[in-house]
Amino acid sequence: MSTRWDRLRAWARRLLLYEIVMSMATTLRHLLFYKPFTVQYPHEKPLLPESFRGMLALLRYDDGTEKCVGCDLCEAACPSRVITVTSAEVPGEPTKRYAKAYTMDMTRCLFCGLCVTACPVDALGMTREYEWSVYDKRDLVLNKQQLLAIGDRAFPAREKRLEFQHLNVAVFNVAFQNHPPKRFEDHPVAQNRSE
Repeated sequence: MSTRWDRLRAWARRLLLYEIVMSMATTLRHLLFYKPFTVQYPHEKPLLPESFRGMLALLRYDDGTEKCVGCDLCEAACPSRVITVTSAEVPGEPTKRYAKAYTMDMTRCLFCGLCVTACPVDALGMTREYEWSVYDKRDLVLNKQQLLAIGDRAFPAREKRLEFQHLNVAVFNVAFQNHPPKRFEDHPVAQNRSE
């Protein structure tokens, strides 16, 4: 019995053009009761979500030194080959490296964030900047100084150097020259043996 009523209802909908009438009612409602939502863009900025990925930036430690160690992992992780890193060794300290030259071609960047996740020392960050329109696309090939300036502007709070965050890194780091050599007698294992 219910199938008969369903068939009769479907036939009446087709005959009366129910879908067309309902869509015209929606259009008429929108036409009569529409309140525009306008953002005055240059003066009012839109609210960005927390997961927004904007312009990339190089970061520094709190003493002003660069975080990038020139390991080239960001260059290897980039799917569109945006990043070019030229690394070099610190003179007199063969175990320390730094990025001698760092360039990003932002015209090819996908803003995927793979370079940020690949960085072992958190030297890269995604900012919330999105207003990068230029007349010449060669202006979007950013060098190391430009990327550091973006990082200084977007991330004013900086963290301490790795040696000062984790004291065991400072003690066991071979290239850390101002630290006295650790004596075996001070080690807890040596103290347990003597007891």
